Amino acid sequence: MSVAPPNEMPRFPDLAGASVFITGGGSGIGAALTRGLLLQGARVAFVQRSDAGAFCEQMRLETGTAPLFIPCDITDTGALRAAIAQAAAAHGPIGVLVNNAANDQRHTTLDLTETDWERLMAVNLKAYFFAIQAVIPGMRELGGGSIINFTSISYMIGNAGYPAYTTANAGINGMTRSLAREFGPERIRVNALAPGWVLTQKQLDTWVTPEALDAHLARQCLKETLAEGDIVGGTLFLASTASRMMTGQALVIDGGVAVSG
Repeated sequence: MSVAPPNEMPRFPDLAGASVFITGGGSGIGAALTRGLLLQGARVAFVQRSDAGAFCEQMRLETGTAPLFIPCDITDTGALRAAIAQAAAAHGPIGVLVNNAANDQRHTTLDLTETDWERLMAVNLKAYFFAIQAVIPGMRELGGGSIINFTSISYMIGNAGYPAYTTANAGINGMTRSLAREFGPERIRVNALAPGWVLTQKQLDTWVTPEALDAHLARQCLKETLAEGDIVGGTLFLASTASRMMTGQALVIDGGVAVSG
């Protein structure tokens, strides 16, 4: 049985007024991140392919502020760059980038085609890099910034069943470390955040079975399932100057499956 995460998150005053850009910010974990950052007073823009008009209205009613939703397929690099430019024009240079959108579609090694490989890499790795490339000039203008790359514990624990996804996850961590080194002198921090199995509606509808969930919980130190809200606090911490001397790291929020360090 999962215990719902607290509705009241710690306050990070420096996030009030911050210009934040989130990929996939209208559903699943991304929607929880959008809500959490709006409640901090941030100016949030997000992209996703599906319509998010109803979600934006819900956020306006709940938080008093509607996020800026920009329809975009993040695998289209030109469209992604245009969306980031639109967000910066509306909210000011982006100080916090959250690369959250991903596709954990199950597949097998022997059946995966070259087209499938390229499609999964485009959403799970390529889009991260070019979103970062697009926000760097604005972060330089601001004198610093925070980039948060969502990865997964899947590659850390050697999960099978989606090798392109786990390969991209490992690549995200490598990219995070390299870019943290490259842009650290400009006070631009780059960290990764690795959730465990968060029971979003997509996961419940597509992948969760009682047997699989029981087996996963048996590996967790904390015997509760993860909800979207469990990921918000760690994201706020990485976005805020509370973590100002933290970069090139991977923050794991998984109930204690992948014990790092």
